[in-house]
Amino acid sequence: MRVRALFWFLTAFPVIACGQSTPSAAELMHAGLDAMGGEVKLRALNTLHFKATVVRNLLEESERPEGPYILESNQLEEWRDLAHNKWKREVKLHVVMVPEVSTTSLVSEGAALFSSGGQSGPGSGQDMQDAAEELTLSPERILITALASSDLHRLPDLTLQSVPHNEVEFTWLGSPVRIFLNSDTHLPTAVEWDTAYPFGMFWSVWGDVTTRVYYSLWWLQNGLHYPLQEDVFRNGLPDQTQTIKKVDFNPSFAVDEFAISPEIRSAFAARAGKTVDDRAPNFNSALELAPGVIFIRGSWNTTLVRQDDGIVVLEAPISSGYSAKVIDYVQSKYPGTPIKAVVTTSDAWPHIGGLREYAARRIPIYVLDRTIPLIQRFLQAPRTRYPDSLTKTSYQADLRAVTGKTMIGSGSNRLELYPLHGETSERQMMVYFPQHKLLYGSDPFQQMEDGKFFYPQTVDELQKAVEREHLSVDRFFMMHIPPSPWSLVVKTVRDAS
Repeated sequence: MRVRALFWFLTAFPVIACGQSTPSAAELMHAGLDAMGGEVKLRALNTLHFKATVVRNLLEESERPEGPYILESNQLEEWRDLAHNKWKREVKLHVVMVPEVSTTSLVSEGAALFSSGGQSGPGSGQDMQDAAEELTLSPERILITALASSDLHRLPDLTLQSVPHNEVEFTWLGSPVRIFLNSDTHLPTAVEWDTAYPFGMFWSVWGDVTTRVYYSLWWLQNGLHYPLQEDVFRNGLPDQTQTIKKVDFNPSFAVDEFAISPEIRSAFAARAGKTVDDRAPNFNSALELAPGVIFIRGSWNTTLVRQDDGIVVLEAPISSGYSAKVIDYVQSKYPGTPIKAVVTTSDAWPHIGGLREYAARRIPIYVLDRTIPLIQRFLQAPRTRYPDSLTKTSYQADLRAVTGKTMIGSGSNRLELYPLHGETSERQMMVYFPQHKLLYGSDPFQQMEDGKFFYPQTVDELQKAVEREHLSVDRFFMMHIPPSPWSLVVKTVRDAS
């Protein structure tokens, strides 16, 4: 056995055995492939199928940015055709007190499909990006991908998880990728890459994103060593943990497993390059709630409030591009009238996504005092891959902290800002139009298809905040709820009591 061990060592690291130098990056990759079961076996791995449990932290909309986080517990099934770059993922999403949602994402031959609730349509660029990462940077392919790179090189060794590691780096699709290999076992412990996610609603907000995936719970099957657990961190935050329950190597797939109809392919081609920045509100559906108060429907609603000395924009959601379109609309509807302020009422990532455009134009931003650290981090986030207007300026944003009742403007459309200070809605605030007995309630709850509000806890928190501030409300509206009678709020709380 000692002779065989020595032979393996000389084969894996022939240069270091001769005392000439340390192993090259390529030699480390070959050693890693040997440790995982052999390069021949891994290169012959053409298909992969597994079932897993995924626990995701709702980083984008939990009660506090630093956690603890609301959990999403999902059941996942995935098919990977490594030989033909085809990918399919089915997910059953479970969030507390919310009905199960089933989705399917499929990528095949340059097109993407997405289905939910039995309805299928074109996927997005995010589906394409997810598939590329899974098919190229996954445990079974990462070392092979590294060997195919033209700039694979070593980085200084380091200690990771209290264990000595070798580190290598290469470029993939313009992004630096780093692999951390256990110096004792030569198995990859983690993979890290820097990129941007311009097609995703949540991570597009943060510009440049560093993703690190840790491998653990290694499993030996069919002569291959494979990690059953992956822990994903993005920008240092714990994003999700995936634990495989069953894995099959080189299974046979049905002929139509990755089929996408010509109609969906055509629809995908028409939208393939569209990023979150390309989205826009539905200006044609703009509704005047009161004279000079314009409610603009969209996936995320925006409201314009005309005052004597300018326009106040209520909410700056989604992206800089989205905000730029709102600003253009304001300038066309009220030529020569300045935007005097923008109000952001929640720390959920899609809510703050468009603030950078207002900051770049030196428009004052009203924000709840508790949310300022998150907003500052967002405004300072690097965006080298998809730069926006703020990237090109060194201007310091004019953030105006709301600690209690705060007035904006005067006259019939004056606004009053109030922190909600609820248990679940502690980082949201409401906007009151006293002249119109109209309330904007931020986004603490949603309206279901049957018209009911979900969920009663935060409905109650909004009602209590209104009572605490002695506000008289006839109508209310929110980020995702159109103008509605306040009596519906009262009824929801009463029915749940």
